[in-house]
Amino acid sequence: MSCYGLPGRDTIRKQIPMSAISKSFQGVRTRLSLRHDAPGPVGLTAGAAALAVVVAATVGSISAADPAPYAQAANVAAETTAAPAAQAAPFPASAPPVVVPAIAPAPAPPAPPAPPAPPVPPAPVYENNLDGWIHQAMDILNAHGIPASYEGIRRNILRESSGNPGAINLYDSNAAAGIPSKGLLQVIDPTFAAFHIDGTAFDVWDPVANIVAACNYAAHRYGSMDNVNSAY
Repeated sequence: MSCYGLPGRDTIRKQIPMSAISKSFQGVRTRLSLRHDAPGPVGLTAGAAALAVVVAATVGSISAADPAPYAQAANVAAETTAAPAAQAAPFPASAPPVVVPAIAPAPAPPAPPAPPAPPVPPAPVYENNLDGWIHQAMDILNAHGIPASYEGIRRNILRESSGNPGAINLYDSNAAAGIPSKGLLQVIDPTFAAFHIDGTAFDVWDPVANIVAACNYAAHRYGSMDNVNSAY
């Protein structure tokens, strides 16, 4: 007996043999196994608490001087606590990496349609008279870069033929040479052929072709039909 009226260490050792301790731990292990079947951490927590009570009561009563019983109890406790841990659900393996498919670039927007070509202006319509003939001849002269004005052309036509596209001179030196002057601006055949402009009729009697050829000749010799004030 101890001084406090409690059993001494030798008495406890005799009264609690190691076989009894082992059986106690076996009982605890069995209860742990049963509690381990409980879902989640409830079974493990209850089993661990029961084991802690038995280990504390047993180890406290064993003398430190005799290490054999203590070591045996510790081994049993270690085996008992390791069993539920070994039976715990394994940590799930890491999932394979998710392969994210590459996002294709958005297609380029279609090119805007080309603007429609501007409509071709209609061809001008000229009157079939002296005014119309002069205006048509001036459009052709301007297209070829040949200088002439409406007033200069009209003034020379009125002096040479009075505006008659069929006029002919049978009395001058050219007529005597067999090449009379013809048309609105009294052009002889060799001069008409030399200064004829493509795109007009190759006919000295044609009023537009006659005006254009005569203005082309006057531009080469006098600089412009505007500079002609008499027979040329």
